Amino acid sequence: MAVSAVPATGTGRVRALWAPLGVAGLALAATTYVGLVDPNESGHYPTCPFLALTGQFCPGCGSLRAVHALTSGDIGTAISLNVLTVAAVVVLAGLWVRWLVRRWRGEPRRAIAPAWTLYLLLGVIAIFWVVRNLPVGEALAP
Repeated sequence: MAVSAVPATGTGRVRALWAPLGVAGLALAATTYVGLVDPNESGHYPTCPFLALTGQFCPGCGSLRAVHALTSGDIGTAISLNVLTVAAVVVLAGLWVRWLVRRWRGEPRRAIAPAWTLYLLLGVIAIFWVVRNLPVGEALAP
């Protein structure tokens, strides 16, 4: 479903950027908090409920520590803690830039992603979840 294009000049263009810039502001605030409040120190963040109940890692285990490592510029550590989170940060940053550019150019909004991409994403997450808890996938564990 396409929405009408945003005016290419004036206040319409500036107004069109509010949503992507607002999302960037929220992401920056959350990332700054995780960068300043070290998740490696106990007591700052809650324990993963899935890990606490089962002793197994969920797909998100290690994500806070990975983001903290990214804020410090330690990409190797971030990848070793949760490679899926690092990949998601890269993909989301690219999608955000594309969103910002499309809004700036006044291009109409496109429909949501096709169903197959959502199923693929769920499949990758499920496979990652299972493999990181198997002996063969211990390198994926945080």
